[in-house]
Amino acid sequence: MRFIFIALAFLAFNACKSSKSESTFSFVENPVVAHRGAWKAQNLPQNSIASLKRAIELGCTGSEFDVRMTSDNVLIVTHDPDFNGLFIEDHTYAELSKHKLPNGEMLPTLKNYLLAGMEDNPGTGLVCEIKPSKTEGRNALMAEKVLELVDELKAERYISYYISFSYELLKRIIEINPNAKTLYLDGSKSPKSLKDDGVTGLDYAAYIYKRKPEWIESAKANNLKLNAWTVNKTEDIDLFLAHDFNYITTDEPELVFERIRNSATYNTGYQLVWNDEFNYKGEPDTTKWVYSYGFIANQEKQYYTDSLKNARVENGHLIIEAHKEKLANKDYNNPNLKEWANYKKDIDSAQYSSARLSTEGLAAWTYGRIEVRAKLPKGRGMWPAIWMLSEDRKAIGWPESGEIDIMEHVGYDNDTIHGTIHTKAYNHLKGTQKGKTIFIDDPNETFHVFALEWTPEKMDFLLDGVVYNSIINEHKTTAEWPFDKKFHLILNVAVGGMWGGLKGVDDSIFPQQMTVDYVRVFQQKPKDL
Repeated sequence: MRFIFIALAFLAFNACKSSKSESTFSFVENPVVAHRGAWKAQNLPQNSIASLKRAIELGCTGSEFDVRMTSDNVLIVTHDPDFNGLFIEDHTYAELSKHKLPNGEMLPTLKNYLLAGMEDNPGTGLVCEIKPSKTEGRNALMAEKVLELVDELKAERYISYYISFSYELLKRIIEINPNAKTLYLDGSKSPKSLKDDGVTGLDYAAYIYKRKPEWIESAKANNLKLNAWTVNKTEDIDLFLAHDFNYITTDEPELVFERIRNSATYNTGYQLVWNDEFNYKGEPDTTKWVYSYGFIANQEKQYYTDSLKNARVENGHLIIEAHKEKLANKDYNNPNLKEWANYKKDIDSAQYSSARLSTEGLAAWTYGRIEVRAKLPKGRGMWPAIWMLSEDRKAIGWPESGEIDIMEHVGYDNDTIHGTIHTKAYNHLKGTQKGKTIFIDDPNETFHVFALEWTPEKMDFLLDGVVYNSIINEHKTTAEWPFDKKFHLILNVAVGGMWGGLKGVDDSIFPQQMTVDYVRVFQQKPKDL
């Protein structure tokens, strides 16, 4: 009797332990999904148990793998429709498994793969991609057999998503198990269509989101999950992190973890509130940018226009380009110019053209993080800038209104950039402006990220994530800190002028351009009430 009691107690204890383990298993909170496991860095076979274990070891939120079915209906984990020259649907598992993976592993069955993924796994989800078949009825059969096996192994809690290029297959999974989480891979259906059919979210190729950026907001509005594949380039990883994607499927999980540490949206409380990725062609988006015209200031020699020659979007970039050409000056002999602008009326024609774009009247912000990824023009006389002016500048005047120079560069000092503020108390007319410089490597051929982090307490100026100038709010008056109000953003390429032209202009360098990959503005997420 005592033995029976002990045995029952042991079974009850283990049942409670198992139940607790099942109920407490949860996926780790990060967006990193290892594509076919974490295989690349250690040269492991794709879709191997070794690459799965490596993804678990790295702490990825998910490890994706591919499922196919042999001629004798054995579910196996492999990507291509053939294995070692044998077409999978025409051969038995016994025939296929005679050939091992490059690391000596047996060709994994789905059963063995799931069991491996359930062992010593603190939180990496199994992302099960079921590869479509062209054989009629086989897609539905695979869906049924995968779900049967998952149920048999009690592996459901480890499956984060079922994904497929076959919509028919996904709908069959939903029909069998309405609680199953599913993502569609093909990229052909709108978020609203997926929502209507009960699909959990989008798992589309990176270029789809670039082509149809409106689907990102539509997916969020419809409470759908967002995943992008296969994202391996730093700039693409940063793009989807900036857009706060739920998941990023990658062959480079280590790189994604690195970019997360530098991201403006993860672990910072920031969210993307405005951006232009320039994934279109032609003139800059008129809902985001306005032009300046003519001579503007600082005795600069360029004449600003709205010509496509001077400002255009191509190949995913904004191009602001300066040319040496003669243009008539609309302000020649203009008697209504303010005294500081008198130099303009003495010039009958400009010798250079360029462009200056701003968000004035369209978008302005108080505090946040502004990021611009760009390459700079090269040559003596060039003066590109990424900067901000306040919305009340025309009402109260400069420098009282304030100016934030996120990045300035002069061509005769090519390996240096400047980050500066101008206010009534601190400005270049008095020689009291607050600014610092930093060395920049290869600014003309390599993209760099120029950024400002702006809070009520300070401004940090950053180059490629490194703070090189920090300006603290002294909490005196607006003469020192006129920065608790809205500022708009300006991008321009000047020629010559009081600073850019200090050592003259080299006319042999033209045309010259600033190439902008993206502009992103982040602000703090509203605190929950």
